[in-house]
Amino acid sequence: MEGECRASQARSWGLPAGGAGGESPGGDAPLSGSISSSALLQAEVLDLDEDEDDLEVFSKDASLMDMNSFSPLMPTSPLSMINQVKFEDEPDLKDLFITVDEPESHVTTIETFITYRIITKTSRGEFDSSEFEVRRRYQDFLWLKEKLEEAHPTLVIPPLPEKFIVKGMVERFNDDFIETRRKALHRFLNRVADHPTLTFNEDFKIFLTAQAWEFSSHKKQGPGLLSRMGQSVRAVALSMRGVKSRPEEFMEMNNFIEIFSQKINLIDKISQRIYKEEREYLDEMKEYGPIHILWSASEEDLADTLKSVASCIDKCCKATEKRMSGFSEALLPVVHEYVLYSEMLMAVMKRRDQIQAELDSKVEALTSKKADTDLLTEEIGKLEDKVECANNALKADWERWKQNMQNDIKSAFTNMAEENILYYEQCLATWESFLTSQTDLHLEEASEDKL
Repeated sequence: MEGECRASQARSWGLPAGGAGGESPGGDAPLSGSISSSALLQAEVLDLDEDEDDLEVFSKDASLMDMNSFSPLMPTSPLSMINQVKFEDEPDLKDLFITVDEPESHVTTIETFITYRIITKTSRGEFDSSEFEVRRRYQDFLWLKEKLEEAHPTLVIPPLPEKFIVKGMVERFNDDFIETRRKALHRFLNRVADHPTLTFNEDFKIFLTAQAWEFSSHKKQGPGLLSRMGQSVRAVALSMRGVKSRPEEFMEMNNFIEIFSQKINLIDKISQRIYKEEREYLDEMKEYGPIHILWSASEEDLADTLKSVASCIDKCCKATEKRMSGFSEALLPVVHEYVLYSEMLMAVMKRRDQIQAELDSKVEALTSKKADTDLLTEEIGKLEDKVECANNALKADWERWKQNMQNDIKSAFTNMAEENILYYEQCLATWESFLTSQTDLHLEEASEDKL
């Protein structure tokens, strides 16, 4: 059993059956079997001690959008091109491409819901065709996430966007929210497709390829309600029991997750507040320019100057709007996605502890001889293999997730810095041009006075 578990896990991560290390496909982080405390607890999160109340609803404007929608005019630095460099001789290993688009509203006598078109293109041999088109609703995505967690309890499953609920809302969703969710669902599926293990999950394949009637039938084949309730009660009992001795490396992981969750949540809240305040500032600034135009009509001697000020304000408004668009599309969605990831990581650690707690309870029963010794010995052997597989999967996926997180966060903040530099350069050039024009005008007037 132990040999089969290790061989299966090695195949899942693209390693030789007897290997103990290596790299995941696509150049992800090394899949090491151990994690040093220094590597886990590096100061990679801001040391902010401020705490605030949780936000009830994630802003639709500051939403989960495509993180690669950067301005084509924005200068790029080497740091902003992390994970984008590709050598000409490097083969393109990606063989699964997924697009989520065309949201469609469905209104019935019972409910209102949105479905999204999912187009899948692939060159994999296990697929019956090279292209598939299906429609799925949000509940179907939730089903897929639950199936992935069930099959791979200690892998880091990409997060789904929250279920947006507004009291008294009985009509169809707001268009902005629908687009926000579409982009988040698109990223969720592509995160799964890029994962070295999850991408080969059978439920994921069925989700992408099965037509409505076939998919509905497959969903009904899952465990029954009573079975799921029994599993939930068992999990709660084990979690209440706790683990006697969590390995040190997982203690370090847990500490890192707690610190990361605290900091990323705070950054998320502050970033959204900044975005909201700047939106209010932009709205007021848009009213500022026209006032100067109206003023110029009654001040003949100041007319040119006032019109120039209005023109400068208008240019700064456009630059501000562009910067805020980049802020909401490049930084906010990345930060908020990792807020959701922090919650997912806590759930993964709980599932790992539940597996170990089950083993601990069997070992305790064997020690006190409260049950059939031979049966317990067999169950303990199976549970030991299960714990080992779960631990190895988590350690490998942890390194992969952590490397991706660092790259995503660095790229997001680097691009934010570049957006800010471009914005302030444009505004500075605008007002410098105004000052130059006023200086020239003053010299001309002085020259005319001498004549």
